[in-house]
Parts: sequence; C-alpha cells; structure tokens
Amino acid sequence: MQSLVMGLVIWMCVACDSVPTPRPYGYYRITTPDTAYAPFDELYPYYPYTFDLSENAIVKPRTDVDEYYWINLYYPSLDATIHCSYKPVRNNLRELTNDALEFVYRNASFASAIPEKEYSHPEADVYGVLFDLEGNTASSCQFFITDSVHHFFRASVYCNCPPNADSLAPVYDYLRADVIRMVETFEWRGN
Repeated sequence: MQSLVMGLVIWMCVACDSVPTPRPYGYYRITTPDTAYAPFDELYPYYPYTFDLSENAIVKPRTDVDEYYWINLYYPSLDATIHCSYKPVRNNLRELTNDALEFVYRNASFASAIPEKEYSHPEADVYGVLFDLEGNTASSCQFFITDSVHHFFRASVYCNCPPNADSLAPVYDYLRADVIRMVETFEWRGN
C-alpha cells in the first residue's frame, strides 16, 4: 500500500511538468445604445439653457443643493451620470472659471494627459472649453460654457464604478460624443 501511494506521488510530480501561461485580464463586453436626440427645452422650458439631450438620459433635477437649474443626466444602461451645474454671472466670471479649472485639474495626478478644446459660437453667445481627461481618472470628460455676462454652465462625466480607462473605453467614447453634441447645440434662453 505504501508503495502505491509513493508511486502516485511520483507520478503526479512527473505528470505536471508543463509551464503555466499567464492570461491577460478579460473585460465585459459593453454595448452602447443607439442615440436619438431631443431639445432639452421641450422638457424643461423654464431653464435658462437648452441643448440636444440624448433620449437615453434621464434628467434628474438636483434638489439637494440651494442652486437653481442644477441637473444630473443619468444613463441607466451605462450606470453613468453627467453632473451639470448652472450659476448666474454676477461680476464673478473669473471665480467661476477658476473653480471649473480647479475641478478639472484635481484629476491631474491620475490623468496621463488633459487635452483641451475651445468652443466658440458668437452667434449664440456660447464660449467654452472641453477637457478630455485621459487615463484612470474619476471623471473622463468635463466642460464649461459661458456667455461671459449672464450665464455659466459646467458639467462633468462620471461612471458609477472604479475608473479603468481600458474597460470603460466604449462608455467614455459614447458619453464624450453626447457631451460634444451638448456643447455644439448649447444655447442660452433669455437673459
């Protein structure tokens, strides 16, 4: 009996001589929905701004802040949110712009790069900057828009999970396209 157990141990040691091969990490396949847009002011005509809103986003007005016209655009199929804030300009444009830049550059230590793209639509009094935060940052995209006199609007994109630029790339690309559509169709309503 003892020789049988010893033979099995020797056989197991000799039989397992293949070298294990490391496997790359796998990620879930993320499919993004098709997109159609509708004007924001058709749903919320009393807000001081409008833009093309993705029909995949649910508008959630913010009631937990003392500010008017703050909203969250929640994408349930992606579990992501675009947090939007609005402030009237009252001789404080520099302060509002510095606050927006501070929010962007808080992620600088995690970002591999932060390219900026300026937007200017003088016919609509819309001027702004879009920031793409590359790498494993909490927010992948942020922007602010102003008319420099009356209005200031800021938004940032967040996924409700730990940041991983590789696995979330399809979500980031989808949301970035929606953000660009927002910026390009943005208009002020009244003054």
